[in-house]
Amino acid sequence: MLRFIKHNLTSIDGVEIYPLLSLMIFVLFFAVVLTRVIRMSKKEVTELGNIPFLDGDSDNNRTENI
Repeated sequence: MLRFIKHNLTSIDGVEIYPLLSLMIFVLFFAVVLTRVIRMSKKEVTELGNIPFLDGDSDNNRTENI
């Protein structure tokens, strides 16, 4: 099955840029997420970690004073 796809892709001019472009997008996204996680405060990590334990979606259940 791969040979049918490979044959069709070889007839497209400039198709070799797409794998490189997708790798660049993935690496950029991963770097942004990693930077965001590293810079996150301890309070924010605790608050996000407690989300599964909250009842409903009331603002009174937020864990501001942990």
